[in-house]
Amino acid sequence: MATTDKTSTRDRLLDAAGELFYREGVSIGVEALCRTAGVSKRSMYQLFTSKDEVLAASLARRLPAYEAQLVPDALEAATPRERILHVFERLEKAAAESAYQGCPYLAALVELKDPEHPASVVAGGAKAGMKEFLRARAEEGGARDPDLLARQLMVVFDGASARAGARIETLDGLTVTTATTLLDAAGMN
Repeated sequence: MATTDKTSTRDRLLDAAGELFYREGVSIGVEALCRTAGVSKRSMYQLFTSKDEVLAASLARRLPAYEAQLVPDALEAATPRERILHVFERLEKAAAESAYQGCPYLAALVELKDPEHPASVVAGGAKAGMKEFLRARAEEGGARDPDLLARQLMVVFDGASARAGARIETLDGLTVTTATTLLDAAGMN
């Protein structure tokens, strides 16, 4: 029974952390986190050494769902070009939702400003994974410089995520059109 209680407490903390950090930012205090999760600070510190560790664990826990939301499987998009454009189509769809506040991994990196922070390490890994996905598809699709194209696409992705998350831009075809222009300029099939 104690294991179930600890798992349940851990899950509640990570759920609350994911929600609060995304909605309010990483400066949320331990008290607000524990209150939202319905757990005591003592229970939190029995499971995690710090709020930083909770933030890192919540970002890591969210990553598979985040990637699944953006990255197509082989049945959704067959060619490397379609797979890249799918990412931007999904970004536009996500950005149109009222709860969208940008890429949680970019937000963590920007807010924390410390590349050694445990959450920055997780967030940096997530961004590197997305860049590698784009680079690999660019290489498969015959882009002249897959590394450069992946960097360019990440600038579009992160810039669009930030602008849409801040509600200063609606994406409505903007990122797909921009990504298409970059793919064409790179000579990608």
